[in-house]
Amino acid sequence: MGRAFEFRKARKFKRWDKMSKAFTRLGKEIVIAVKESGPNPETNSRLRTAIQNAKGVNMPKDRIEAAIKRASSKEEKDYEEVVYEGYAPHGIAVVVECATDNLNRTVANVRMHFSKGGGSLGKTGSLDFLFDRKGIFKIPAEGINLEELELELIDFGADDIYEHEEEIIIETPFTEFGTMQKGLEEKGLNVISSEVQRIPTTRTELTEEQEEEVMNLIERLEEDDDIQAVYHNMQ
Repeated sequence: MGRAFEFRKARKFKRWDKMSKAFTRLGKEIVIAVKESGPNPETNSRLRTAIQNAKGVNMPKDRIEAAIKRASSKEEKDYEEVVYEGYAPHGIAVVVECATDNLNRTVANVRMHFSKGGGSLGKTGSLDFLFDRKGIFKIPAEGINLEELELELIDFGADDIYEHEEEIIIETPFTEFGTMQKGLEEKGLNVISSEVQRIPTTRTELTEEQEEEVMNLIERLEEDDDIQAVYHNMQ
């Protein structure tokens, strides 16, 4: 049972580690949302979205409630949202979104990750032209007519709608995120997740060896607890 067992165990630990990081990231998002607009999801759309996304990754209900309660306390630390930009090896553009209670620590760590990963930290705003900010919504594909849904959601700002791995992906311009969120809620559709992502306007193709170098940096960044999301323009 040796090698097969070790392989399954390694995969399981990797899955648990990924889930733990998702819980940490979404827990921060809940805290930020509560501190921004209060603990009631009915009147706080950002909190409503955070709860929805937490449920989408099977975050336990008691953990969600604990995060809301903790965020409502004056003793809970504040998180500042900040974006860093830089280049990975072979000229790949990288944008890093962070939520931190210590800016000095975060920028030092991000700079270190870029340096050790063979990249370099750049000037904020220098890579904006390489990415479009878009709202990305995911709903279950089962029982949904894609063409009918597309017609229904055009008025709510749908740019593109397509099916991927038993889910329907709906893309909107960043400015239409709230409109689409409201539209999906009105239609009673089960939203698995909804978030704003940075989509590259062009992509760079690399060799397999070069891709591995870039992924080494991306993985270093994604393992940092202060980092919420990492985007790049690698093919």
